[in-house]
Amino acid sequence: MDPVIIVGAGPVGLTLALALARQEVPCVVLDEGPGKDEPRPARSVVLREDTTELVKRLTGMPLAAAGSPWAGWRSMRRKQVTHEIDFDDTEPGRPVHIAQHVLTGALRAALVGEPLVEVVTDSRLDSLEQEPSGVTAHTRGPDGTWWRGSYLVGCDGPRSTVRKLQDIRFPGRTAVERHAVAALRTELPWPGEALLHRMPPWRTSGPFAGEISARPLPDDVWRLDWLMPPGKELVTPELLLDRVRETLAGWAEGPTPPYELLDTGVHTVHHRLARRWRAGRVFLAGDAAHLLGALGTHGLDEGLRDVDNLTWKLALAWHHGPHEALLDSYQTERRAIVAARLRAADQALPLVRGGGGLRSYVPGAARGHDAFLVEGHLGQGTLGAPGVHTDSPLTPPPLEGEVPVDTPVGAPVTDVRVTAEDGTFVRLRGRLGRGALLVVLIAPGTGVWERRHWMSAGIMPRLASAVAALPHPAELLVAESYPGAAAHTVLLVRPDGHLITALGGVRPASLYTAAETALGGPASAEAGATGTDAGAEAGAGVGAEANAGTGAGSR
Repeated sequence: MDPVIIVGAGPVGLTLALALARQEVPCVVLDEGPGKDEPRPARSVVLREDTTELVKRLTGMPLAAAGSPWAGWRSMRRKQVTHEIDFDDTEPGRPVHIAQHVLTGALRAALVGEPLVEVVTDSRLDSLEQEPSGVTAHTRGPDGTWWRGSYLVGCDGPRSTVRKLQDIRFPGRTAVERHAVAALRTELPWPGEALLHRMPPWRTSGPFAGEISARPLPDDVWRLDWLMPPGKELVTPELLLDRVRETLAGWAEGPTPPYELLDTGVHTVHHRLARRWRAGRVFLAGDAAHLLGALGTHGLDEGLRDVDNLTWKLALAWHHGPHEALLDSYQTERRAIVAARLRAADQALPLVRGGGGLRSYVPGAARGHDAFLVEGHLGQGTLGAPGVHTDSPLTPPPLEGEVPVDTPVGAPVTDVRVTAEDGTFVRLRGRLGRGALLVVLIAPGTGVWERRHWMSAGIMPRLASAVAALPHPAELLVAESYPGAAAHTVLLVRPDGHLITALGGVRPASLYTAAETALGGPASAEAGATGTDAGAEAGAGVGAEANAGTGAGSR
């Protein structure tokens, strides 16, 4: 079986290569660059709890050591603090802010010595052909080469060559927001806390709007973003330096404190959504499939969630043959979630950013808008929380014995402590990413007994037999408790951590039906299907056509 070809060696492409290798799928990563990244502290990303755990699971490196977990969050309007949150040092849900070159460096280091992954530098894709049995790609560089693969995934960013070669449209809006960015080393009054300051009380000058965000990085480095008003005004170095001094002096309520300017830039937010994320054996992921980032949402989070969703489906197809319904579900599930995110942001932008008019006189309106922004920055609510596969084709029909728990079907499961098959205590999320289904029995009191004492007692033998009979490998775990679950509830969890169903007791027939549905139904004997356009028209408030070429081979 030919390897999977991954085009693009950014965080999404490298993460996908690692994730596939963990499931014993060989990959070739085509990197058009030299294989290393220029240090740019002004180019940074914020990862939420689920994506932080994904990267940690694949690299083995706690991101807290390389990035900066937020100690807290505060929102200010003029001089008033409107929201203030303190994160406990051990709290898993706090966001982690990390420079992008540090993240890609950690992913590259994890790939060193990985026998199933070949990273090929200075190789730019220029042509692509599909056949029923595989994909052929050609790269130009020092040595033009043809590559043969079973599947190909375009993780090659906003100007994706893969997307253009497949003639996939990328409609949306350009320059939804622009931010002037500066990375500097200094001391701020809120060590380790992230800040969103709207309408600061000091005088504003130049092409800047009244909103500033500050996010901490290690070693007293901060990334500061100033929202710019609509238009194309240039941000000159002089204007940016004036704003740095003015902002630092305003926060210090005195003279400008000492600082060292490390990096600057302008960050432009676009909102775009590819019409299709699958074309036969070719898939899109990350910025090649979607662009979003206004109102605090962050595109890399969604790109890594693409990886988590696609990996186990691609691995199953690679090991066991084409399973078109399962592969189609990647586009259906992920595109619907990103479309809803874009729709929510586009609908909220006129309210949050609009000034004057009746909105300025509505009691509580400003506070509500600030709360909406907080949700986006912290990865909560419609703008930032991990998505729920509400209408997924992988959701089983109503089952006999199905019971409710606090986690809705299709949502990510809560990371509770479980007992593994070897008797050790682990976190539920730590068992994800291996390609196996997870079956979790809620059995209060088992934590005080060795596993050998209760594996042969009560309902365990019957449940173990039902798990062994499932149509896909599954790991049986036991938890003392789970939010909203009664004793003897059985949870069935996808390899990417989304809940398939919760059953009251051992129900082999329902468990089997749920597992088979979550795998896309009975496997198809057909190979090389072209993929569906399911969900392709599930708009996202991004109806304008892309300005750049979207024809085959356009650049």
